Amino acid sequence: MSRVQLALRVSDLEGSVAFYSKLFGTEPAKRKPGYANFAVTDPPLKLVLLEGEPGQDTALDHLGVEVGSTEQVEEATARLDALGLFTDVEADTTCCYARQDKVWVHGPGREPWEVYVVKADSETFDETCCA
Repeated sequence: MSRVQLALRVSDLEGSVAFYSKLFGTEPAKRKPGYANFAVTDPPLKLVLLEGEPGQDTALDHLGVEVGSTEQVEEATARLDALGLFTDVEADTTCCYARQDKVWVHGPGREPWEVYVVKADSETFDETCCA
């Protein structure tokens, strides 16, 4: 299974969780301090909310495609490399309360995209992993 990920930096995490719970008809799949994620079935979406600065408008943090295996991350890396895109691979990294394998690319507007697999939950957030 693959699904698109949208990661938003929000100033009001609790208000955003309440809003997106109503919008998508589901509660977060994971809640941690300053963090929530939704595994939305219809449409297939991983919505990640990252707590930002108070009073700031919601902003795009990064985009992604969640895949089901490390092999799919490796296949995406090979495909993107072959197309001449610069890739930045992070193997067995901890990010957003999960252990992951991932590859990053940036669009023409410098928007960060990751193709990633979640290998296990983690108690660590590690802010440096987000683009």
